Amino acid sequence: MSKPDAKREKEKRIIELMINLYCSGNHRKEQRGDKSRQGLCNECDDLLMYAKERIDKCPFAETKTFCSSCKVHCYKSQMREQIRRVMKYAGPRMMLYHPILAVKHVADTIKNKRRGKMLND
Repeated sequence: MSKPDAKREKEKRIIELMINLYCSGNHRKEQRGDKSRQGLCNECDDLLMYAKERIDKCPFAETKTFCSSCKVHCYKSQMREQIRRVMKYAGPRMMLYHPILAVKHVADTIKNKRRGKMLND
């Protein structure tokens, strides 16, 4: 698997974990489960499929850090707002449920901010 493909798969796995945390914490059990492959409500399942599609089509996958730091926003505004809510809710909880991924994400963020600052100096 090439580096961009591996990066895409990692991003898709992380967004799936975050949407699962969000859905299980915000939507009733009656809304989830039957139709979704992931046990998500329809809204969260649609968001997950949309996010994975956007990740697959990203032309900057090889060089970008995270979607939030990308200059091109390829999400529709409604979906971007939904993903922001997911990130705001699930981000802090990732330390509890997936601490290794959370620490790696923070380290990548710091490293990329430093790299960007050095390039701008």
